Amino acid sequence: MSMTVPATSIAQDKVEASVGADLVSGYIWRGQDLGGVSIQPSLSVAYKGFSLGAWGSAGIEFADTKELDLTLGYCTGGFSISVTDYWFNGGPGYFHYGTHHTSHVFEAQIGYDFGSLAVNWYTNFAGADGVNKDGDRAYSSYISLAAPFKLAGLDWTAEIGATPWANDFYNVSADPECSGSDGFAVCDISLGASKEIKITDSFSVPAFAKVTVNPRTEGAYFVFGLSF
Repeated sequence: MSMTVPATSIAQDKVEASVGADLVSGYIWRGQDLGGVSIQPSLSVAYKGFSLGAWGSAGIEFADTKELDLTLGYCTGGFSISVTDYWFNGGPGYFHYGTHHTSHVFEAQIGYDFGSLAVNWYTNFAGADGVNKDGDRAYSSYISLAAPFKLAGLDWTAEIGATPWANDFYNVSADPECSGSDGFAVCDISLGASKEIKITDSFSVPAFAKVTVNPRTEGAYFVFGLSF
C-alpha cells in the first residue's frame, strides 16, 4: 500500500519509465502498522498523462506480510484518478478473485493537487474490503489532506487522514475498543521531512523521516527511510 500522494503531472509526448526502491525502518500506511524494516521497490511507465506502476513491500522478518500493488492512473495538471489492485500473501493465491475468497483489494482514487494542498479520496470497491456495523460491504474509504512546505533547508509535508464512515478495514488494533471505525474517525496525523544526503561529489541519497500518530488506535510511529 503505497504511501505516496498522487502528484501534479505534465503530459509527456514520449514514454517515460522509472525504477527505484525505499529502505524503511517500519511500514506505516494511513496510520496503520503493517510491518517492520522493509524493502519497497517500485517500477512505472508513463505516457501522455497515463501511467502504469507496480509497488511492493517485503519485510525482513519472515512473519511480515509481502505485498504487491498494481496501479493504473491518469494525471493532467493537478487532477489525478487511479485504480489500484492491492495483493497480500498469507491468504488465497494471487489468481484467486472470488468475492469471498481473495487476498486482493481494489481501490479507486480521485484527487487534486493545488500546489499548497493536495486532496485525495480513496474507496475500496471490490475484493477483501471490510464490513460496516450491519455486516455489509463497507466500501471502506479514506480521505487525505497533505500540505508541503519548506523549512530550515528541508522539504516537509504535513498530512491528516480520516475514514469517513464505519468499517473494520482501517484502524485494526489488538484493543477491541480502538479497532475499526464506528463512523468518521481521524486515523493519521503526520509530519515528514526529506533531504538529499551527499555521499560523494557526484552521488547523493534521498533520506526521509516521518512521525505519525493515529488518534483512533492510539498508535504512534517514527519511520526513517532511504530512497535509491
